[in-house]
Amino acid sequence: MPFTLPELPYAYDALEPHIDARTMEIHHGKHHKTYVDNLNAALEKHPDFNAGDDIEALMRRFDEVPEAIKTAVRNNGGGHANHSLFWQVMGPGGGGAPTGVIADEINSTFGGWDALKQKLVDTGKGRFGSGWSWLVDEGGKLVVTDSPNQDSPLMNGQTPLLGIDVWEHAYYLNYQNRRPDYLEAWFNTVNWDFVNKRLEQARGHS
Repeated sequence: MPFTLPELPYAYDALEPHIDARTMEIHHGKHHKTYVDNLNAALEKHPDFNAGDDIEALMRRFDEVPEAIKTAVRNNGGGHANHSLFWQVMGPGGGGAPTGVIADEINSTFGGWDALKQKLVDTGKGRFGSGWSWLVDEGGKLVVTDSPNQDSPLMNGQTPLLGIDVWEHAYYLNYQNRRPDYLEAWFNTVNWDFVNKRLEQARGHS
């Protein structure tokens, strides 16, 4: 069964003024759709490989992907997994300081939300070219990391809890080359309820 583009869980303009509607429309309907289409096209070339219907499970077992389609699955499967998470990490009325278990974990690991936010911003600014800034769970511990292009932390056995897309297509219409401004604005969209759910799931994997 081919992978499908998930519906955006809110309207295109729901994250304004931080993320504009046109960017969301293009990012979701064009860029993410292309990753899904290209992933399905690659998998059709290897019908003997059972990719399943869970993109995160597929990226966790990336080593099993046939060599002939490995690059396509890395780029497009990673893009599908990363963006499927990204839409849910954001939400209308989001932002502010974290609450719940994730807040306790952040305090104990990083010394507070302000310190973690700065670390994520610095990581996003420091990622040369296209990629992501991540907060992941790694063996029961919170870690800040980054990845190039559409590489997924799932490939490294990590569970992404929060990811910030720093590809230019995520912000260029509104912010042009001002990636730091986009990063600062992006934190006004964080859906902490979802991040807490991801943490619960991650600890189930640990």
